[in-house]
Amino acid sequence: MFSTEEDLIHRTGKNGVPRRQFLQELVNEFQDSDSEEAKEQVLANLANFAYDPINYKYLRDLMVIDLFLDQITEGTENLIHYALAGLCNLCLDPENKEYILGCGGVRIVTTCLSTKNIETLLNAITTLQYLTTPKSKSEITSPAIIDSMLRLSKSQNPRIRNLAVIFLEDYCSPEQLSQLDSGINMESMPSTSKTTN
Repeated sequence: MFSTEEDLIHRTGKNGVPRRQFLQELVNEFQDSDSEEAKEQVLANLANFAYDPINYKYLRDLMVIDLFLDQITEGTENLIHYALAGLCNLCLDPENKEYILGCGGVRIVTTCLSTKNIETLLNAITTLQYLTTPKSKSEITSPAIIDSMLRLSKSQNPRIRNLAVIFLEDYCSPEQLSQLDSGINMESMPSTSKTTN
């Protein structure tokens, strides 16, 4: 990860392709390609570049957030996976978060809570956590989402189960949980905290 523009220049050299131009070329390749495999590879690369804060402005300027959101809505299972990973990488940044929320990002990400793809599901839960702000909290802790998290808290997969329990414990009030007539209560949920003897 690069922390400054100077680090980026030092790493790529004077004659290296400028980062913004390189990212633009990736976006163009995604849009121009007819190959599903090529699209997946490009989207995976964009998701990796979304991990580094130095790329945030470039990715915003190139409308990569919109590309990710579109693929979550319309893409194949693999494209959804890479798009959601990229979105998850971007949404800790306040400007990106605000943009994603303004584009209906919570609704879009929520559609992934029923996927069978474990990594996509983990990214969906994490993204919802990262998108939580005082303004968005009521939408993110809606009865439908809480009900999904209660269901996921019973998953056989410990990673999914633990992340869902953390969501319920850290983002939802006892009142919200008690209002749901889901047949699941917090006392029967596995705890993520360690107990001492």
